[in-house]
Amino acid sequence: MAELTYEQLRHKTLAELRDIANGIEHEAVQGYTQMNKDRLVGGLATALGIQHEHHSAVGIDKASIKSRIRQLKTQREAAIEAHDHAQLKIVRRTIHRLKRRIHKATV
Repeated sequence: MAELTYEQLRHKTLAELRDIANGIEHEAVQGYTQMNKDRLVGGLATALGIQHEHHSAVGIDKASIKSRIRQLKTQREAAIEAHDHAQLKIVRRTIHRLKRRIHKATV
């Protein structure tokens, strides 16, 4: 069998994943016929020794941006309670912009 990546496993159909699991003797894929796709992908990754690639944000201070977003969320709740639509729009747009900064820096 060719080397598979985690992403390639995720894009296969459930039937294809069950065919792959059929030839593997590992406790992570025991009962593969009863597993749903998410559990089967995880089990196959464990059985085949495939690591899931995690993304990381490069060039920004992600922790400070996320703490700023948490502060803005409390301001958003206060604006909702006060029915201050102008402030609510400003806060929502700021949260959106900060989240986009994180997404753009993610590699």
